[in-house]
Amino acid sequence: MYPMSEYVTVGGLMSYGAELSEAFRRSGIYVARVLRGDKPADLPVQQATKIELTVNLKTTKALGLDMPLSVLMRINETIE
Repeated sequence: MYPMSEYVTVGGLMSYGAELSEAFRRSGIYVARVLRGDKPADLPVQQATKIELTVNLKTTKALGLDMPLSVLMRINETIE
């Protein structure tokens, strides 16, 4: 189990975590606000709003695992 889907694309079993591109986009918005003069201490703390479940089906089969239907229904991305 990994926090980022990049590990799954190279053979990891599964990941569950925030989408990195969304985090980078939010970071850019904060940088722009600071450069415009906003004080960093005045900026609100933000939490990821998009969480993804990625599963590598090839690794699942290699390990002989059967994914329950409840997990399969929640998968955002599959690697085959």
